[in-house]
Amino acid sequence: MTAHPSPTETADPGEIAARLRTEAYLADPGLATVLAVSLALGRPLLLEGEAGVGKTECAKTLASVLATRLIRLQCYEGIDVAHALYDWNYARQMLYIRALEAEQASSSTAITDVFGSEFIVRRPLLDAIDHEDESPPVLLIDEIDRADDEFEAFLLELLSDFQVTIPEIGTIRARQNPVVILTSNRTRELHDALRRRCLYHWIGYPSLEREIEIVRARIPDVELKLATQAAAFVASLRDETLVKPPGISETLDWVQTLRVLDQRELSVGIAESTLGSVLKTEDDLSRVRDEGLEARISEAREAGAAHE
Repeated sequence: MTAHPSPTETADPGEIAARLRTEAYLADPGLATVLAVSLALGRPLLLEGEAGVGKTECAKTLASVLATRLIRLQCYEGIDVAHALYDWNYARQMLYIRALEAEQASSSTAITDVFGSEFIVRRPLLDAIDHEDESPPVLLIDEIDRADDEFEAFLLELLSDFQVTIPEIGTIRARQNPVVILTSNRTRELHDALRRRCLYHWIGYPSLEREIEIVRARIPDVELKLATQAAAFVASLRDETLVKPPGISETLDWVQTLRVLDQRELSVGIAESTLGSVLKTEDDLSRVRDEGLEARISEAREAGAAHE
């Protein structure tokens, strides 16, 4: 499969899944299929799911297996076009104008030249549209749900035409459309118009067996017992009403923490002292510590024994 197949090329989910696996990213059949179709059709892909389930990592890994550049736009409340698309390098413009004044160049020449492309600060969106890569880059628009309605509306036009007009320069069109992946944690509902521009996939929490497989793929030398116990413990936490339920990334962080401490299996003492790798709020920590931590550890150890 090429880095960015043409719309007439047959999508191959099996190949995509296999190539992602070489980078220790385990995509289920649904995700592999929608990725393959997105590449074949050149359509943006919207990935939604809870925090820490691998949405951002999916885009990073895809860029790696396609041997192309990852361009990441991290969205946040109040993000605007200047931060996402382009801005002017005002300091460089002022230096240029002063140099022209010293040479007694005409003001009309200064005004014309000072708004040339060499004075543009290229932000992620312009970089993705006006790229010079041999293979189109992967544009990751991360946590789009954190941006406001105005920015979301701006993206609609951009994702439809992959072009942008800079008044002083003109319209810049993509020679090759980037591979676009948007992620959302659903902190707010996205507009239907944006969803219609994209293919869609929900990434949920994996089964226990799948999570064990992910842990062992990402941390190849981890003992099966520790991987299983940690995954079982974290999976049990997701059944609770927590402020911030732990994702796969927290499982991986915890396993690495336990290995750094030379632990081969869970114990109440070590779990209590390392829970900050799994739970990220005081309310969640207090609740888990106060509500049967020993019993939860015992259940996780039993799950580990069952998988040996």
